[in-house]
Amino acid sequence: MGILTLLIISVLIFSAIELLPGDIATETLGQSATEETVAAFRKRFNLNGPVHMRYLEWLGNALRGDFGVSLSNQRPISELIAARAGNTFFLAGYAALISVPLAIVLGMLAALYRNSIFDKSVSGATLAAISFPEFFVAYILVLLFSVIFGWFPSLANVDVTTSLAERLYRTFLPALTLIVVAHMMRMTRAAIINLLALPYVEMAHLKGMRRWRVIAIHAMPNAIAPIVNVVALNLAYLFVGVVLVEVVFV
Repeated sequence: MGILTLLIISVLIFSAIELLPGDIATETLGQSATEETVAAFRKRFNLNGPVHMRYLEWLGNALRGDFGVSLSNQRPISELIAARAGNTFFLAGYAALISVPLAIVLGMLAALYRNSIFDKSVSGATLAAISFPEFFVAYILVLLFSVIFGWFPSLANVDVTTSLAERLYRTFLPALTLIVVAHMMRMTRAAIINLLALPYVEMAHLKGMRRWRVIAIHAMPNAIAPIVNVVALNLAYLFVGVVLVEVVFV
């Protein structure tokens, strides 16, 4: 479905650009460009061919990792993407390293103190957090931790020369914005609660084992399968939602 979606989007964008008024060669070279220069530009980028043939040619090249050359700055598009992809993967991984352990620990504690004030407070807070769009959460975090308290920078500019410690510091707010705990926490809680009524867990209770040890040692290993599925889905969401957060924090 993901591949089909990308294919349909590429067709729609390619078609929409073709329907735009004006000529890309004239727009790029300027109104003062001669006819010979415009013709050479169109020949170089194969703009004279039929639309469907140009799309199929682009698609074939894209499948090999060649996305063509940017008409605005004459640089390979794959280079422009690669220069930014590293920061995207780093930010998504950073958020995941915070989200997954936090969600599992909160889920275990919520199951341990089921129906308590802690359980209801954590569930309510996490659900409220994912109810707000990322850009709203981002601006609230900037207001609190950059403007009011001044603990973290509001812009997360990093490059290849930035040290790991500095990179972690500068990207903490965007990583905090991306934290997705609710689904993983609730799945962890539900999976553990379902296992607590099983005979082998009750036997562990009868042997006098502490409740948190029962959950961590006996229940948690058998609750991994559904939790892993939710974690995988949330990691995919992280890599999709990271772009909007990157725009906010530049």
